[in-house]
Amino acid sequence: MNLFIAALGTETNTFSPLPTGRQNFDETLFSRHNGSQSDHYFAQPVRIWREMATQQGDEVVESLTTFAQPGGLTRQDVWETLRDDLLADLQSAGQVDWVLLNLHGAMASDDCDDCEKELVLAVRQIVGPEVIIGVELDLHCHLDPELIAAASLVILYKEYPHTDVNDRAVELFTHCRAAALGEFTPVMALRDCRMLGVWRTSDSEIRQLVDEMFTSEQQEAVLSLSFCHGFPWADVPNVGAKALVAVKDNPQLAGRLADELAEKILGLRYRYQPTLLTIDQLTASLPDLPGVTVVADIADNAGGGAASDATWLLQGMIQAKSSGVLFGNLWDPLAVRICQEAGEGSQLPLRIGGKVGPQSGDPLDLRVRVLKIVEQATVTFGAGKQAMGDAVLLDADGLHIVINSVRTQTFHPDAYTQFGLDLNDYRAVVVKSAQHFYAGFAPVADRVIYVSAPGTVSPDFTTLPLAKAGRPLWPQVEDPFAAGGQL
Repeated sequence: MNLFIAALGTETNTFSPLPTGRQNFDETLFSRHNGSQSDHYFAQPVRIWREMATQQGDEVVESLTTFAQPGGLTRQDVWETLRDDLLADLQSAGQVDWVLLNLHGAMASDDCDDCEKELVLAVRQIVGPEVIIGVELDLHCHLDPELIAAASLVILYKEYPHTDVNDRAVELFTHCRAAALGEFTPVMALRDCRMLGVWRTSDSEIRQLVDEMFTSEQQEAVLSLSFCHGFPWADVPNVGAKALVAVKDNPQLAGRLADELAEKILGLRYRYQPTLLTIDQLTASLPDLPGVTVVADIADNAGGGAASDATWLLQGMIQAKSSGVLFGNLWDPLAVRICQEAGEGSQLPLRIGGKVGPQSGDPLDLRVRVLKIVEQATVTFGAGKQAMGDAVLLDADGLHIVINSVRTQTFHPDAYTQFGLDLNDYRAVVVKSAQHFYAGFAPVADRVIYVSAPGTVSPDFTTLPLAKAGRPLWPQVEDPFAAGGQL
């Protein structure tokens, strides 16, 4: 059979001050036909699909593989060029038997609230009604019924942090190939839970739900259950949590399981509430905590579209004279360049952070020593690597700070250990990340603390202006179904 594969994505925070242009895609991940050779995490499904297809003796046409570090709206001309390049490759491929797309699901451009929907609809128009189209999405996506209707099968990651990207890619390939061979017809059912939230699958209540989803998938007729967490920081029509179920041939079974999953998700409103500390609560408690404490600066998470240059938490720790702290990664290409010019071992006054806008706080003027410079640094994410750019380890009166030139969240301890550091030498290790850090850092931490500081990815969902949502959403209202409406 002939298989067409491609990957295209970013996660759009419509409140971010950072426009997403072509340079972001080129810098993060871009390949027109050879993305399966990349070690970037977003390219892993494409690599897996090519390998599995080759093992089956299928022919593969590989198109675009590209991803941009999350930020604000994608420039319309950039989106149209990427979309049109992918569709041109599909047109040139001629007759294909099936299509697999790795997309994010929360990409928006200047003139398009749902880029993935637009793309899948265009793909369907080209290949016709009979060709199987499989789509893998991040669980922080916006699911539109039109996308579900246009695709044959949509499968989301189940884990947050996203440790199962490759597993879901294998699952999607296996089911879609069987469907393309005529073994069954995938049937999907979608339910809107009208909820905003962040659900960490490392927490017991969410872990239980995910495990129950896996158990349900053991039924022979069931293909996939997906809990769409949604991406709250986006003023788009389909923002919010949803339940998606895919089965073989049986619409009634899909509907029943989707209703059951949606009810479980709705129940999280009353059973699950993440614990967040203020900056003052954190700095007051740190001196009494033994061992290594990993602290997540969740609101300045580059993975949610933030600049990753906010100084609120760093300033609080400096004012509290917090000792034995390692802090990063703070995005500041200009400061990195100054340190490179000064060289390792140099001491100098340096202004860091607080550059992008009001949500970044004020820049900090510190007297620093350049301890080490790592050129073209990388950080592990899942089975792949993410570029950090050039990175510098600074000492500021006993507080160690990592600054870097390519914006990315702190996924893994090797963001720090590549400097020769031992995390056990620190009382606290601060990471600019919301949850993806957890898989790598939790095993080496005595505890993990989430801090609610100001930033672009604020955890206060009650204040998010979501005019385009078009329906009530919890927790902005207590009962989003009080005025009517269906799951």
